[in-house]
Amino acid sequence: MATIKVKQVKSAIGRTKTQKRTLEALGFRKLHQVVEHEATPAILGMIATVAHLVEVQK
Repeated sequence: MATIKVKQVKSAIGRTKTQKRTLEALGFRKLHQVVEHEATPAILGMIATVAHLVEVQK
């Protein structure tokens, strides 16, 4: 499968618990961090949940 890079561009402060846990599950620890994942349906769903906080790079 293809890999995608995801960058956190907005803070999780003031967000719901589910959004914070989703960011943590994606591997984000700090702002402007870039993580790389396989483009599986589960990962794409997690990205869609926090789409307003992250940016997808190819």
